[in-house]
Amino acid sequence: MSSSIPDHLRATLRLAIPVSIGQLGHILLGVTDSLMVGTLGAVPLAGASLGHGVFVLLLVFAAGMASAITPLTAIADGEGKPDDARNIVRQGLLQNVLTATLILAAAWGLAELLPLLGQPPEVVAQAAPYLRVMGLSFIPMLVFMSVRNFIEGLSYTKPAMVIILLANLVNVAGNWVFIHGHFGMPALGLTGAGISSVLVEIFAAIALLLYVSRARAFARYRPLFHRGALDLPLQRRLFRLGLPSGTQWLFESGSFTFCAVMMGWLGTTALAAHQIALNLAAVSYMAILGLSNASMIRVGNALGRRDATDLKRAGFSALAMALTVMALAATTFVLLRWYFPTLFVSDPAVIELAASLLVIAALFQLSDGTQAVGLGILRGMTDVTVPMIVAIVAYWLIGVPASYVFAFVLGWGPEGVWLGFVVGLTVAGLSFIFRFRMQYRRLRALWKTEQGSQALADPAV
Repeated sequence: MSSSIPDHLRATLRLAIPVSIGQLGHILLGVTDSLMVGTLGAVPLAGASLGHGVFVLLLVFAAGMASAITPLTAIADGEGKPDDARNIVRQGLLQNVLTATLILAAAWGLAELLPLLGQPPEVVAQAAPYLRVMGLSFIPMLVFMSVRNFIEGLSYTKPAMVIILLANLVNVAGNWVFIHGHFGMPALGLTGAGISSVLVEIFAAIALLLYVSRARAFARYRPLFHRGALDLPLQRRLFRLGLPSGTQWLFESGSFTFCAVMMGWLGTTALAAHQIALNLAAVSYMAILGLSNASMIRVGNALGRRDATDLKRAGFSALAMALTVMALAATTFVLLRWYFPTLFVSDPAVIELAASLLVIAALFQLSDGTQAVGLGILRGMTDVTVPMIVAIVAYWLIGVPASYVFAFVLGWGPEGVWLGFVVGLTVAGLSFIFRFRMQYRRLRALWKTEQGSQALADPAV
C-alpha cells in the first residue's frame, strides 16, 4: 500500500537529519585541522590548504564510487531480499578497497607533482608529505563509506552520525598529540595532522564494523563480511553506477575550484568575499545533502517494491522539502547579508562585496537544492550515466563559461561569477526534474504492462 504525502515527508526528514548532522561532522573535522594547524603559522596553514585541496578532489571521486551501494541496497530491501543486500556490501567492500588502493597511489603521485603548480617552495615542502600521509586514510575511509552506505540503504542513518561526532573528539586528541608533540611523541606539525586524520578514519571504520556486526537490527545480514565468491555481474553493476557518480562529483567540485581561480583573477578582495559566501552556502548545503541521500534511499526502496505511486511521492516530496529549506536559507542570507560577513572579517570592502554576493547566493540556494535532490532521486533509480553527462554540460559548458562571460566580457565582476553558478545549477536542476518525470512515466508504464501480463497468465484471474 502506498504511503501518503505526510508519511513521505516524515520518513524523508527522519532519514535526512542524521545524514546532515554527519556531513557537518565531516566538515568540522577539516575545520578543527585548520584551527589547530593555524597555530603553527601561515606556511603550515597554506600547506594544509594546498594538500587538502588535492585530497578533496580525490575524495569526492572515491565517495562517488562508493555511493553505488546505497541505491542497490535500498532496492534489495524494497524487494525483501536480504541475501542480495548482504552480497552487495560484500562486493562493494571488495571493489572499494581496490579503488582506495589506486587512489592512494594517485595521491602519492600527485604529491610529487605539486611543485608544478607554481606554489612557494616552502608551502610545497609542507603540503607534499601531508598529502602522502592523507592518502593512507583512503582505505579505512572507503571501508567506512561502504558499510555506512549499506546501512543507510536499509534506512539506518543514525549510527554513522554518532560515530562521526565521536571521531571529532578523536581528531582533537590526535592533533594535540601529533601536531604539537605530547605523550613522548615528536612534534610533527602538519604531517602530524595527517597522521591524526588517518587514525580518525581507522577509528570510524572499526567502530562502524563492530556496531553492524553486533546490532540486532542487522542479524539477518550476517555473516556480513565472510569471504564469498567474486560476483562479476554485480561488480560490473557497482562499477557502472559508481564511476559516473564519482566522475560527476569530480567535475562538479572542479567547476567550483575553477570559479575560485577566476575570483583570484579579480583580486584579493573578490577572493575573500567569495570564500565567505561559499562557506555560508556550504552550511545550508549540508541539509540538502541529507535530503538528497534520504530521497535516494526512499526512491530506491519504492523501486524495489515496484510501487510507482510511492516512487513519485518520495521524489517530489523530497524536492518540495529541499525548496522549502533553501527558501528559508535564501531569506536568511538576504536579511543578514551585512551581518554574516562581519563574523569572518572586518575589512569594509570585503564585507560590502560579500553582502552583494549573498543576495545572489539566495538564488543559488534554490538552484543548488533542486539539482542536489534531483540527482539523489535519479541515483535512487540507478539512473547515473545521463545525469553525469547533463551535469558536466551544465557545469562546464554552460555554468563556467557563463561565469567568465558575465564577469569579464560584460564586466559584472565577482557578481558575474556567481550568476554563472546560478545559470549552471538551474540548468542541471531543471534537467534532473525533467529526467525524473520521464523515468517515472517509463517505469509506471512498464510495471502496468507486467501486471497485466501476470493477470492474463494467472488462471485464477
